[in-house]
Amino acid sequence: MEEQVGQIWDRLITRVAKQGYAKAAVTLDQVKGPLGVFFRALGGDSALRVTATTATLHKARRNWLQRVAGSGRKVELAWQDETCLYLPAQLDVFPDRQLNRDLYFWLAAMAGARVPAEVHQSRNWIVDNQQRTLHTLRQFQGLHPRYLSLVQAYIALRPEPERLKPEAAAMEQAIQQALIQPGSVTALPEARFAPDPVALWLHPDPPRSAGLLNSDDAQDRNASKGQTRQTQQRRRQAERVEKPEEQGFTMGVRHEADLFSFAEFSKMDRATDEEDNLDQAENIANDIDKMSVAQDNTTVASRIKFDLDLPSEQEDDIPLSEGVLYPEWDFKKDQLLPNQCRIIPMMSRNAVDCELPDHLQKPARRLRRQFESLSARPQWIRGQYEGDKLDLDAYLDYRGAIASSGSAHAGDPRLYYQKRPLIRDMACLLLADLSLSTDAWVNDTSQVIDVIRDSVHLFAESLHASGDQFAIHGFSSRRREHVRFNCIKDFNENYDARVRGRIADISPGFYTRMGAAIRHATDLLGKQPAQKKLLLLLTDGKPNDLDRYEGRYGVEDTRKAILEARNQGLIPFCITIDEEANQYLPYLFGHQGYTFIRQAEQLPKRLPQLYMTLTGKLLGG
Repeated sequence: MEEQVGQIWDRLITRVAKQGYAKAAVTLDQVKGPLGVFFRALGGDSALRVTATTATLHKARRNWLQRVAGSGRKVELAWQDETCLYLPAQLDVFPDRQLNRDLYFWLAAMAGARVPAEVHQSRNWIVDNQQRTLHTLRQFQGLHPRYLSLVQAYIALRPEPERLKPEAAAMEQAIQQALIQPGSVTALPEARFAPDPVALWLHPDPPRSAGLLNSDDAQDRNASKGQTRQTQQRRRQAERVEKPEEQGFTMGVRHEADLFSFAEFSKMDRATDEEDNLDQAENIANDIDKMSVAQDNTTVASRIKFDLDLPSEQEDDIPLSEGVLYPEWDFKKDQLLPNQCRIIPMMSRNAVDCELPDHLQKPARRLRRQFESLSARPQWIRGQYEGDKLDLDAYLDYRGAIASSGSAHAGDPRLYYQKRPLIRDMACLLLADLSLSTDAWVNDTSQVIDVIRDSVHLFAESLHASGDQFAIHGFSSRRREHVRFNCIKDFNENYDARVRGRIADISPGFYTRMGAAIRHATDLLGKQPAQKKLLLLLTDGKPNDLDRYEGRYGVEDTRKAILEARNQGLIPFCITIDEEANQYLPYLFGHQGYTFIRQAEQLPKRLPQLYMTLTGKLLGG
């Protein structure tokens, strides 16, 4: 009974002490799409991902209700690093929902504004934020009305200096002056307590954890298991500490303080039977002001399991060569590192010749009929001296040129359309991501790898019917020295039962070193004599690997590989089922260079349709 009463009291006092306007709250998920476009349009780094920040401890004086409730110690403020723009998961600062929404866009504008280097290097947070505000308003003068509305409404919510003690009042007056007239305050008066956090400014001391993890430390992370919830993407503040001693002890004589300090240390790589406590661990993490991270060099179960799961040489796919070396882009050094990645072409060892699966027979027949008609479909050719019908646009341009010049022979009199058989001079390479993440389940009956397998089956049936040149390859990786490039169908192979057997044998691999795979695919496709060359990438996630190849590093290398493909005349296009694709694919492929399949089980049907649409545009059909 006492426990129930305590829980009720805790919920009540916490609710009463909570500041903010819940009914007018706006969440980051609600504005994330347009906010990302807005941030990049204003000059924000295109490679940055917009995600939720985490609450950090502040040292401002709390009111008596907050002290009684034990709340109000943390606040969520905006900041950014080289990989993400971190914004509060929810804003309920104002009683007006529109103002809360405007605050998201103002914070994104401040973060995206290009400011001089001295602003980045300064350590005076109040001066930095004023200067950043000034530069933002100078660059984007249309934001003036929005900023003034936010400041006016925000100052009305902050403490009134007249009701504060002298030193706190001086500090609050300086902050309000800095908000009203950015650049007018050069220093913050000293006081016993820190000022109330300023929601219109960026974080004075972001929770950066740089240096805690190096490339060796990160080798045991399962990077292919993406997190989608904002609460799971929050950045944690951490510090490096020494690993505590783990000698045995007698519970009866151990001091309580020692027990708590020992209990707070736990291995991050735990056995699978402990995963039921992940929700509890997340709640604990949210309560901890700063996590203490210790290096533990002992071998963990997940690492052993991963090594044991590697196929033996007798069971693995057949290597077709010793490998091909490719460079890799290091965005920090701004240079291509030569001979960094080894592509190993491989062929399935266990594939057995087979026919198309029964459940794909009916859609395959329909697709074959559609694609067979492509080669026989006529095409209207513009700009002909004679033809089947007059091109009105060309005629009007021609008459306009004559009228403006006064000459009867001005302009080019190619005024006709002519109907000709369509010549499909097209080569396509489908590059399928076969990483470990494809082992995930799409629904109760199918995994991602099953969907990819069916998609490749129908894609091959369709292109074989069209007569277009095509190749199919899959890839996965285990660090830069082992990038597996599985040959399913080469350009010089006929599509037959052998190829169908290789498709049926597709299985999940390891990780996703996308840049190296794209470079090798670019070399293969670039050697084809076709006029148009389409590189299709089919993936369910973003670039990652066991070493440092994840986050910004992997994204930048992949983008560089895509630019290299375009420079060689190829047309890269990405098809993805990753729900977070809009966070990074526009930066990699451009807004017109990718498509997102919302329902993964629709991929087998959509893939051939997308190919037909793309090639129709490329060939002018």
